Amino acid sequence: MEWFTAPEYWLSRLLMQRALAGVYVVAFVTAALQFRPLLGERGLLPVPRYVRAVPFRAAPSIFHWHYSDRFHAAVAWSGAALAGAVAAGAADTVPLWAAMLMWAVLWALYLSLVNTGQTWYAFGWESLLLEAGFLAVFLGNERTAPPVLVLWLVRWLLFRVEFGAGLIKWRGDRCWRDLSCLDHHHETQPMPGPLSRRFHLLPRRLHRVEVAANHVTQLLVPVLLFTPQPVAGAAAALMIVTQLWLIASGNFAWLNWLTVVLALSALDTPRFTGPRAYGDPPLWFVVLVCALTALVAVLSYRPARNLLTRKQQMNRSFDVLHLVNTYGAFGSVTRVRHEIVVEGTTDERPGPDTVWHAYEFRGKPGDVRRRPPQIAPYHLRLDWLMWFAALSPAYARGWFDPFLRKLLENDRDTLRLLRHNPFPDAPPVHVRALLYRYRFTTRAERRETGAWWHRTPVREFRPPLRAPAAPRGHAGDRPAG
Repeated sequence: MEWFTAPEYWLSRLLMQRALAGVYVVAFVTAALQFRPLLGERGLLPVPRYVRAVPFRAAPSIFHWHYSDRFHAAVAWSGAALAGAVAAGAADTVPLWAAMLMWAVLWALYLSLVNTGQTWYAFGWESLLLEAGFLAVFLGNERTAPPVLVLWLVRWLLFRVEFGAGLIKWRGDRCWRDLSCLDHHHETQPMPGPLSRRFHLLPRRLHRVEVAANHVTQLLVPVLLFTPQPVAGAAAALMIVTQLWLIASGNFAWLNWLTVVLALSALDTPRFTGPRAYGDPPLWFVVLVCALTALVAVLSYRPARNLLTRKQQMNRSFDVLHLVNTYGAFGSVTRVRHEIVVEGTTDERPGPDTVWHAYEFRGKPGDVRRRPPQIAPYHLRLDWLMWFAALSPAYARGWFDPFLRKLLENDRDTLRLLRHNPFPDAPPVHVRALLYRYRFTTRAERRETGAWWHRTPVREFRPPLRAPAAPRGHAGDRPAG
């Protein structure tokens, strides 16, 4: 079946599958370490409440059949262990059907997490991991040659990721068209990294070069994925270089890493390795791959139409299984960085002389003297939602006040999401949230103060919230004073 297989792409498949399994490991570990305070039975947005309100057909998940925090933890850690085994090569040591089952279990477990994750999982890279993971089910293993059709489907996914991101920028904020967006973006992006300040302080002419190169890579280069080698491989390599640049300049969870993984499948590895000898694939496998191709072709209609419309949507799933999605990022760029600083005090009646102590988050800016850390590919879900909440209080609706109440309880699980708790011995009496404007310090300011950030107060984001009175606390908190 020469038309069906591409044995010369064995190394490309190997690299993609092992790296994709590694991304799965990170995703499952992220879920295991963070789900209890965010989604657990006593979490900010509990899964049990969600599955009672949303039917299975609208959000398929094993948690519709059973939920407990222990079961959720078992799902997450089992997924991490299975993904680790696949990354180590376990799927290449078993029969084809067993390898496919391994990949299918990974996809089904993560789908259950995403479909009940609510706001905490409303990110484009969740759907991207699910779509890539579903295609990986049909890529085969060392016992069969890579199927050509699935390799093309992976390129179609990579095309939509890059081209969708390029179109949403070109159609969106004017600064992408006048090449000035990166005068602001390195500073105002959701989660700056250790090198983000250096990128921000580059000369403006280099920022213009960055934007122009981005347009070339996302609007022109993706088309070359569908050309013969070595052009397609060169296009994939250029995408990888661009993604590594983005990885160095900020923390975007596993979005850029996963895009690199997809691009690995299109590299011109046959030029250096040559084909391996494989027998004919089983007929049932051929039938399944052809059925997959037909399914993706049908489901691609709405994402493709979305790319062509002026009202393009980004990061949307058109089916509950997240099989074929639309992608994009930063259609608009904020010019000013706002940060929410959460503080607490033990004063019974806060006043002008009250001393407030700040909670520090693991990733997002807080202490101006702390260098932005490297977090990605790990994903700090609370920190990311705090960035969105600073853009608009609407993003905080439903979870922010419950988060503050958890701080008033010194809730152990919630505090594990934070870097520093200023009240280790007893909980605060009041907590509040203030909005600040942050900007990177100049080189002169950095030398003089040692600070990475300069901040100025903007307004109160949330008035002081008081801990319920004991032992006769009233249901519901209200602002103090």
